[in-house]
Amino acid sequence: MKNRLVVVTGVPGVGGTTITQKAMEKLKEEGINYKMVNFGTVMFEVAKSENLVENRDQMRKLDPDTQKRIQKMAGRKIAEMAMDSPVAVDTHSTVKTPKGYLPGLPKWVLDELNPDTIVVVETTGDEILMRRLGDETRNRDLEMTNSIEEHQFMNRCAAMAYGVLTGATVKIVKNKDKLLDDAIEELISVLK
Repeated sequence: MKNRLVVVTGVPGVGGTTITQKAMEKLKEEGINYKMVNFGTVMFEVAKSENLVENRDQMRKLDPDTQKRIQKMAGRKIAEMAMDSPVAVDTHSTVKTPKGYLPGLPKWVLDELNPDTIVVVETTGDEILMRRLGDETRNRDLEMTNSIEEHQFMNRCAAMAYGVLTGATVKIVKNKDKLLDDAIEELISVLK
């Protein structure tokens, strides 16, 4: 029997990974043990095993057919994990590629995952831009605020479509600067 599976999404730099990790820590203290899985990491492991990439930031530049195949394989692996424990999947609702937006969770992945809830983490484009500029651990393309906000809009649209396809609820969590604890508590309430 499948355990609860929650997908947490957001544009790069919004802080989705951070709030998910912190929510997992607090839930563990309460005896609720989710397995946190990063969809991009699973995809990266598949792509790296096939010698297609050397680092995660190269993933979005793979041709769309290759990305689709890798997505499907990652979705299957994560679905298998949900058989053992509840899973929180940290991922992107859409991936901005040179050829346009690629759904982060296309139908073939959704069919594998069958999520209960899809969370979209958001904040202002200005806050995301400043977070990206301060993050020296990643090699991200420079985007202006209006481009970041367009990407967030596409994420909302995609998340609602994912909900329509799966029957999952869609929750928007705001991760505003200096209000991290509020975002964490809101995510915890979704995961319980």
